[in-house]
Amino acid sequence: MTRLAGSSKLLRAMNESAALAHLLDPGMLTRADLRKLTALSTPTISEVLRRLTDAGLVNVVGHNSGRPGPNAEIYNANPDAAYAAAVSVRDIGASGAPSVVAALCDLTGTVRGRLESRIDFLTTDPLNALVDVVARLRDEAGVPAERIRHVHFGVAGSYDTHTETIRHVDVPGFGRTGLVPELAAALGTAVGVDNDVNLAAIAERRRGVGREAEGFALLWLGEEGLGLAIDMAGTLLRGARGGAGEIGYMPLYSPDSSHRKLDLQDLFGGAAILELARDNGVPGRTPAEAVRAAAADSGPGDDFLVALADRIVIGLAAVIAVLDPYLVVLAGPIAQAGGVRLLSAVNFAVRRAAPLESTIAITAIDDDSVLLGALDAGLTAVHNSLIASIRDS
Repeated sequence: MTRLAGSSKLLRAMNESAALAHLLDPGMLTRADLRKLTALSTPTISEVLRRLTDAGLVNVVGHNSGRPGPNAEIYNANPDAAYAAAVSVRDIGASGAPSVVAALCDLTGTVRGRLESRIDFLTTDPLNALVDVVARLRDEAGVPAERIRHVHFGVAGSYDTHTETIRHVDVPGFGRTGLVPELAAALGTAVGVDNDVNLAAIAERRRGVGREAEGFALLWLGEEGLGLAIDMAGTLLRGARGGAGEIGYMPLYSPDSSHRKLDLQDLFGGAAILELARDNGVPGRTPAEAVRAAAADSGPGDDFLVALADRIVIGLAAVIAVLDPYLVVLAGPIAQAGGVRLLSAVNFAVRRAAPLESTIAITAIDDDSVLLGALDAGLTAVHNSLIASIRDS
């Protein structure tokens, strides 16, 4: 009898988790909709919905009056059942202290709060600073601490999941061993960490030009650094230690050359773009300002964009030759600033530089793609956690 009771409990949990998964994505479903999606009987679906509603995971949000008979109740996930937070940390170099941008979303993905602050991590401990950011975000949205089920951090570096350590990061204190486990303990919730460019690719897959692509490579053109994300049918290639895509370190010099060591970062990183802009008489205090000015006006801007595109294509040709991606997305502040004029110059440069073919597009996201990707990743983690908690209950 124990075995039968256990089997019944397992089956009930499987039914509930299947129904919840559909209500989380896409949601707004009737009993009839769920019956078709899950192939469960009407009495079973009714019992599943009752249990999910009693648990506070599902709400009745309306009625469908467009069909014969009684109005059908419309169900959706309860937005306030759980929340995900995202924190993006970036080194903004000489223009100021590293900037922290954070956001909080409910179970349906609606953003409930967002803030940005400048923190000097030379004098401030990252643990205390990040815990404070999440607390401020929580207070702004009026969300109880226990409702935040996951906090996802985006960093300009690589995250080694085996050692739980952030590597190749320039923000002081973030490479310290033990920081990530300490964050999880201090926040009292699950924590995720990912490279900022990987998170931008997650946003591009969910919200941008990568939605319908079989796979794509995202080349990040940042104000400070370069990066590459590799999406293979929705799965990101992160590498053994999280360092896949650190393309800025790719060397460009011959070992027996008398010239100094040269990397892709030296060719079209932020400092190189500003120098190229000055050489071509293009104004701008930051790399993005210079590119935006060039894209807005012809004249000196044309020569600058052509020269910049020629440099970008050196990295792009390596990506295409190795990966042969279905699509290459140019993303980051420089790509956003250059828009279609930079894209046109890059397409022309690719045709001249190498006998390689790939569709190239500019990101379709005009917001902070790293923050959006962190929210998407965090919300997915919350969804999976809720579904798993039902199965394990």
